[in-house]
Amino acid sequence: MTVTTLNIETRSAEWEQRVELAACYRLLAHYKMTDLIYTHSTVRVPGEPGHFLINPYGYRWEEITASSLVKIDVDGNKVGDSPHRVNPAGFTIHSAVHMARHDAACVIHTHTRAGMAVSVTKDGLMPLSQIALQFYGRLGTHDYEGIALDLDERQRIIKDLGSFCGVILRNHGLLTVGRTVAEAFSLMFYLNMACEVQVATLSMGTPLVIPPKEVCERVGAQYDQMAFDDGDLKLEWAAHLRLLDTLDPSYRS
Repeated sequence: MTVTTLNIETRSAEWEQRVELAACYRLLAHYKMTDLIYTHSTVRVPGEPGHFLINPYGYRWEEITASSLVKIDVDGNKVGDSPHRVNPAGFTIHSAVHMARHDAACVIHTHTRAGMAVSVTKDGLMPLSQIALQFYGRLGTHDYEGIALDLDERQRIIKDLGSFCGVILRNHGLLTVGRTVAEAFSLMFYLNMACEVQVATLSMGTPLVIPPKEVCERVGAQYDQMAFDDGDLKLEWAAHLRLLDTLDPSYRS
């Protein structure tokens, strides 16, 4: 294979990732998981170690397109000649995860109302529903240290995330990681839904029925095994893309 062919394939792979990440931003907006122009979703650039794609700073997530995404390095500096601004400070958490977890192609961080509410509680995410049990034994917790500007915090975030699929950032929000954009988004969608269910359940003020520990562990293990089956995930992601293509296919541009 010639160098020219390799370059073409690399550019094609990057464009595919751009479309996937732009779709992720649009979906987060559609499902009301945004915080105006803040928080980020990032993905590795295929064939370019140390390079990532991130949203143009200042854009509403409904506005993001594949071509508007900005390529950055591990320090949050722009790579190439994009006219758009980036928020290097916002990449602190993401860079920590990307550097330590080579399986984490995509990292999503949100400040949803339900996610922040659960992050404040001492017990964190409780095993109240089947959706919550998806994360039983599969979720880390990171204590709040202030606005994530200190690069020293990277190592503590990495330690608390460990090999988990996500982490609750105390007094802050939620974070999920995935081998693909589709996987990271699916995890965030259901983690946020589990938080919404918990907030709704606790607001009723009635006695709770919590499954026995052995059942919780069994369900968590079942989901852990299912994570390696991409069949359902591909069907789920395809359904999301059909929704976007019906609503507004401009994310692909």
